[in-house]
Amino acid sequence: MARVCLILGRSMMWKRCVFGLLFALLFAGGAHAASLADPSKVVRTVFEASDDGFDMVRTQNYYSGWVADAIFETLLTYDYLARPAKLVPNTAEAMPTVSEGGKTYTFRIKPGIYFTPDPAFKGQRRELTAHDYIYAIKRLMDPANRSPSAGFVEGKIAGLDALAAVAKKSGRFDYDAPVAGLQAPDRYTLRIRLNAADTNFPFVLAYGGLAAVAREVIEAYGIQSGQHPVGTGPYLLKQYVPRSKIVLEANPDYRGFIWDFKPSGDPEDAQIVKDMQGKRMPQVGRVEISIVEEEQSRWLAFQEGKIDFDKLPQLAAPEVLDGDRLKPEFAAQGLRLVRMIEPEVTYSIFNFRDPVTGGFGREKIALRRAIAMAYSVADEIALLRRGQASKAHMIVPAGVAGHDADYRSSIAYEPELANRLLDRFAYQRGADGYRSLPDGKPLLLKIHTEASASSKVVSEIWKRGLDKIGLRAEFIVSNFADNVKAATECKLMMWGGAWHADFPEGENFVQLLYGPNAGRGNHGCYQSPVYDALYRKAVALPPGEARNQLYAQMSRQMEADTAWSLHVSRVRNWLVRPWVMGFKKHPILQSDWQYIDLKKR
Repeated sequence: MARVCLILGRSMMWKRCVFGLLFALLFAGGAHAASLADPSKVVRTVFEASDDGFDMVRTQNYYSGWVADAIFETLLTYDYLARPAKLVPNTAEAMPTVSEGGKTYTFRIKPGIYFTPDPAFKGQRRELTAHDYIYAIKRLMDPANRSPSAGFVEGKIAGLDALAAVAKKSGRFDYDAPVAGLQAPDRYTLRIRLNAADTNFPFVLAYGGLAAVAREVIEAYGIQSGQHPVGTGPYLLKQYVPRSKIVLEANPDYRGFIWDFKPSGDPEDAQIVKDMQGKRMPQVGRVEISIVEEEQSRWLAFQEGKIDFDKLPQLAAPEVLDGDRLKPEFAAQGLRLVRMIEPEVTYSIFNFRDPVTGGFGREKIALRRAIAMAYSVADEIALLRRGQASKAHMIVPAGVAGHDADYRSSIAYEPELANRLLDRFAYQRGADGYRSLPDGKPLLLKIHTEASASSKVVSEIWKRGLDKIGLRAEFIVSNFADNVKAATECKLMMWGGAWHADFPEGENFVQLLYGPNAGRGNHGCYQSPVYDALYRKAVALPPGEARNQLYAQMSRQMEADTAWSLHVSRVRNWLVRPWVMGFKKHPILQSDWQYIDLKKR
């Protein structure tokens, strides 16, 4: 349009030129609105563990997802302030039209949404279409991707499993093959037909693994696509130093949005709305993320003013908190405390394919049960969490539909009973005090962990407890990303993990122990016919009391087999600098940089 203005020059056509320029800007809508983001507004934050790239079809890494959610976009997302969590349209124009008794979802995608320019597009401006979501969903089922998130769609979409089955036989997934349950009647209409009604499916569509990706980009970068994320979201990847630093910049091709969220009843919402209402987002032009695994280092960096907001390191909780409030000296700094109980569970897995910890023989179950009874959750809460956690009793945590506040685990810290159990099943003590397997062979537990201070505390708790019951353990230290990769291959005998809600319903947690998900979230590769039957029965029911009762039965079955040693649900205390406006941690959303603003310091 600028060229047209120059041609018209000083003629009487200048009014047409100005009008045309304005029309072009309006026609572009929000496509370049993100240019309003201020490059001088820089958020500095930290991750406590490393990512493993940003292709969310190939990973379930929490920190990968945190970044990917700012780059890629799902059809639906969550209202920033609403509690409990509430779905809202994202790239879709509205919530879906639901038909066929809940089996068919039809979306209309907003026109004029564009991917960030990339060489893969060969100089063409690339618009988001319904086919990009179809491609993204198909990628989850491509056997070559070994997607840990395949369980989100496996068995659900009409015709998709059949296509995957053909690919397993042929060694090639045909992305051009039609799938009855994935249709695009036109460029902007997406129709998804399920095999059976599924009330949780809209939550699935808000999960980052189903965000739109461009086929040209994935095919151009192949297995390196995780290091070259190209999306339509508010930020783009500017710099990436694996396991060290991530820098995001506001995406100049992002359409932007007006901050317009309503208070949810939280007294702090009023100030957030006052600070943010009516602003065109994003405001923050740059996000700098450092990977700092050591809590002490993160805490020192925060105290030195190098971090704008961060989870309060657990080791600093006694210094900073007076119950659920900031101590006066920290409140006097203008810091704001954002406190929430995470919708999560932490646990240790037992590998059911491992010759030592695996199997369903009575002696194997006895060994796992004894190990679980040797771990002191109370010590973890006191020594590691500094009181900022509560014992997890069931698979489904508080804050997630299906949680039973009255449920109590049958596994407690009872080392004396654990010793009697091991004696009964012939795990004999040697002269050195350590036990052997019932066949007399050496018994060595290999517990995989990370190098962080918090992981060391957990290892110490394990060591004390296992010594009390005569079990020798070796603690194998690696980094988080490598442990995740090994866990997806069912190679870790024991490993400590955590699962944060991808959506606020119990299915998201009980699927972690579903047999067909072995290696895909089910990192212990637990495969129990009884548990699997309960799972299938539960997900066939609508949310409600009948489904919740099955979740409780599944927790009991997990305990009977001792597939996990359940640990805690953490309380997260976010410390926010006074110049950060609009920050409120969402229970499901990870990326929040596009919802906040910064004052001049």
